[in-house]
Amino acid sequence: MADPRPLLFFDSGVGGLSVLAPTAALLPQAPIVYVADSAGFPYGTRSEAEIAARVPALLGRLAERYDPRLIVIACNTASTIALQHVRAALDVPIVGTVPAIKPAASLSETRVIGVLGTEATVRQPYVDDLTARFAADCTVLRHGSAELVELAERALAGEAPSVERLRAVLAGLFDQPEGDRLDVIVNACTHFPLLKAELAAATPRPVRFVDGGPGIARRVAHLTDGQQWPAHRPAGRAVFTRLGDAERNLAPALALYGLTEIEAL
Repeated sequence: MADPRPLLFFDSGVGGLSVLAPTAALLPQAPIVYVADSAGFPYGTRSEAEIAARVPALLGRLAERYDPRLIVIACNTASTIALQHVRAALDVPIVGTVPAIKPAASLSETRVIGVLGTEATVRQPYVDDLTARFAADCTVLRHGSAELVELAERALAGEAPSVERLRAVLAGLFDQPEGDRLDVIVNACTHFPLLKAELAAATPRPVRFVDGGPGIARRVAHLTDGQQWPAHRPAGRAVFTRLGDAERNLAPALALYGLTEIEAL
């Protein structure tokens, strides 16, 4: 018997599409529900207490409505702050998103890597722990940018970011001590891979960008291995906690990810 239960992806905005894409490619029959907490966007400037309370409550409502087989918190900020709370509250497998510091350290030749995320993510002790475990021999530079999240949202709606603005954001890493030796940057916010090509074009010299999307896709495939799927993937759903003109205007871009049904929570 085919199992119609979907994979549910959750983010504050559209950044989680960078996680949805590799997962959908790996699991082409999987039903997809993508949820953007547009009423709470952006998370990167909210307090930890707000996020720790908001995310488990929202995911509880979503689990009841959509009965997912697995939930992906496709947001670094929400994962680093609320993942343990969500796992304690829900009896559903939960996959979080963490900064890809381990693969970045394995790729770096200069042993200087950058972590580019939201202000909330880059200051988390979890980043300290990942650095100590996987990049102890590296200099790890960090920079938080709320502006880059906004630029990624606008880019999906068709507004290309200016190279000058991207260079100004990247200067937050390259202008730090040892920034001239930086050779790998971790996109530690799921929004940022949506601008991967634009960011690469704006760096003062060639560097490599890495993110956690492919690794999360492999983790989801592993956790659902052996499960039954529909013969054909049904139309994907995009769910917004606030559905206004800005969200409706994303319809053409969302359709490129297989999300052709748009609704409000």
